[in-house]
Amino acid sequence: MQVGFVGLGIMGQPMALNLARSGRPLVVWNRSPERTEPLREAGARVAATPAEVFAGSDVVILMLADEAAIDSVLGRRTAEFARTVEGRTVVHMGTTSPDYSHDLGADIHAAGGDYVEAPVSGSRGPAEAGELVAMLAGAPEAVARAREVIAPMCGDVVDCGPTPNALLMKLSVNLFLITMSTGLIEAFHFAERHNLDQRTLVEVLDAGPMASKVSRAKAAKLLAADFDAQAAARDVLRNNQLIADAARAAGIASPLLDVCLTLFTRTVELGHGKNDMAAVVHAIRERSDSAQPHQDAFHQLH
Repeated sequence: MQVGFVGLGIMGQPMALNLARSGRPLVVWNRSPERTEPLREAGARVAATPAEVFAGSDVVILMLADEAAIDSVLGRRTAEFARTVEGRTVVHMGTTSPDYSHDLGADIHAAGGDYVEAPVSGSRGPAEAGELVAMLAGAPEAVARAREVIAPMCGDVVDCGPTPNALLMKLSVNLFLITMSTGLIEAFHFAERHNLDQRTLVEVLDAGPMASKVSRAKAAKLLAADFDAQAAARDVLRNNQLIADAARAAGIASPLLDVCLTLFTRTVELGHGKNDMAAVVHAIRERSDSAQPHQDAFHQLH
């Protein structure tokens, strides 16, 4: 199978590099051409347009930022759409709303193509290491085809049934990730304001049952004040909003997620959207700072 890859951002570039290094013939495209150079060096062919990727591929992986970017690349709702997807398997590995994905799959099937949802759990580090967990949904034959293609990028691949179950599963996983990570970051802030040694906090966490790859990665960033993005705050906010929307549509309560939504909204407003999600600590610190005058006034009265 000839494989195409469209979208070489924080996650897409290392994913595509693992695919190229596996020896799979690969053609790639990205809106910012400089992101394609490492792929060229790894042996991939760089296309001038998305249409060129589709023309030379049996399976095309999309790792794009949002629904508008996907529709633009596919030429959806234009005469080009059918010519683009007919006879090809489109594998959507980004994160969009489940309803959008389901409708996109229906449009691709109607145009004579196959469609697979394959969102992944993991940030830049696991993407670089080829340790992502992919969740697949779609028709069995198309899922089997996608599974073979994406294997070099993943540590595990899990079948989730029909669309949009893979994206719903991804949102479930991300709900846990966002609330868990925000809780960890708040714990660091709590220790910080009590003048505790944060390295001792890390030592205790790492020795106990709550230690995880995520806790270790985020703790290292907080200790070093390193906000280089593994998972950018603006992307976490977007995922947070997708989960909240899906919860509202189903009448599901999401109290912890709603607090995180407020915090990540503020993090982006403060100018930290391109920074790692650990930058939510700035929004938490702002809350403490704004509460301090009220606490001081309370203590003076009493």
